[in-house]
Amino acid sequence: MFNPCTRRTFLQGAGVSMALPWLESLPVWGEASISRDNNSEAPIRFGVLFSGSGFHRGQWWATGSGREMELGRALDPLHDFREKLLFVRGLYNAESLKGNIHSSQTGNLLSGAPLASGGEIRSGTSIDQVLANSYGQDTKVSNLVLGCEKSNPGVHKNYSMLYSSHISWTSATTPTPLELYPALAFDRLFKDTASRGEKSVLDSVGESARSLRLRVSGRDLQRLDEYFSSVREVERRIERAGNRGELQGWRPTITQPDMARPEEGLPQDIAEHMRLMCDIMVLGFQTDATRVSTLKLCNDHSYMRFPQFDNDGRGHHELSHSDRGTEVSEAWLNVNRLCTSQLAYIARKLDAIQEGERTALDNSILLFCSSMMTGSHDSSQLPLVIVGRGGGKLETGRILDYREKSNRKMCSLYLSLMDKYGVRHDQFGDSRQRLEEI
Repeated sequence: MFNPCTRRTFLQGAGVSMALPWLESLPVWGEASISRDNNSEAPIRFGVLFSGSGFHRGQWWATGSGREMELGRALDPLHDFREKLLFVRGLYNAESLKGNIHSSQTGNLLSGAPLASGGEIRSGTSIDQVLANSYGQDTKVSNLVLGCEKSNPGVHKNYSMLYSSHISWTSATTPTPLELYPALAFDRLFKDTASRGEKSVLDSVGESARSLRLRVSGRDLQRLDEYFSSVREVERRIERAGNRGELQGWRPTITQPDMARPEEGLPQDIAEHMRLMCDIMVLGFQTDATRVSTLKLCNDHSYMRFPQFDNDGRGHHELSHSDRGTEVSEAWLNVNRLCTSQLAYIARKLDAIQEGERTALDNSILLFCSSMMTGSHDSSQLPLVIVGRGGGKLETGRILDYREKSNRKMCSLYLSLMDKYGVRHDQFGDSRQRLEEI
């Protein structure tokens, strides 16, 4: 499809918009760029991992900085990533304080939006979907929304339980559907069509180019042939550089999955289910099938049970309420560590993928969060860890404490993070102000 517009002229193809040089036959012209497929920088990925009901009150902490940073036991699995980690304290969503229950504290975690009560569904578009609507459009799957526990459609204390089952919202009234089945999530990334990294830009816009050639003058045909020849030569140089292990024009390190398709159905083992979903998120990032993904390890009001940790058969929600006083609830702490270890697993796999001078983890921002600090429904501050350096745009190995600062809004953090992706908004949720330290 040939697409004329007011300032630029593009050839359109599957996942490609290629700007054209000046042509006398056309009323508009554009920059003679070769499409973002040939950028020399690897993309910055955005991932969110969510664990419901908060963390152990005495074991979620950090002190120091860099390699000298010390972490509480709930964060032990992240020990190897202290230099690529931001520990953030004191941020919160003001709207989540109104209901003081799981649903009212989770439904706006990534948006800061007011939530409708009375069983009505109304929240706000979440940060991952804002990024997917712009930054994510360059990939086959604009956003991958994964979960390990089914949504709960009930109502609890006047708030829909859908709020506690979803962190990603496509719009104010539409929670983004969760993919719970590893095999189907795998198919969404890799079934039917090859990734764009296997295909020439010119091949992608071939039909559009053929149509354009019928519309231009003889002199413009010569200009087009020269332009297309230069594009093809750049692609060949990139391909040769890639074969030599150089990164002159970024390409994914793999273009096909390096793991077998998961079995049909849901894994019976919770840890296996979580790990499969982590593998799929990494694969999506590594193949550039997606750059935006969320993984909900459990619901906020979760019914998951962990017999390997708790012989009494208590569920996730019950275990969160066993965390009282100064006594260490080992079963609850072990559940926390199981969830934190999923973030560490993703970080380790991404950090093993070299992309020029940086790793895929260096080229990512991974948020690990919950909708309350502890199982006692304390959302006056939210637990938050960020792993990854955002393509060199984040200074890590630090602790950021906002408890005594005037701007404590989670949405201020989101505004700052969206800037890293070139997605700039004057306001998001309840904030118009960015966090200067991010």
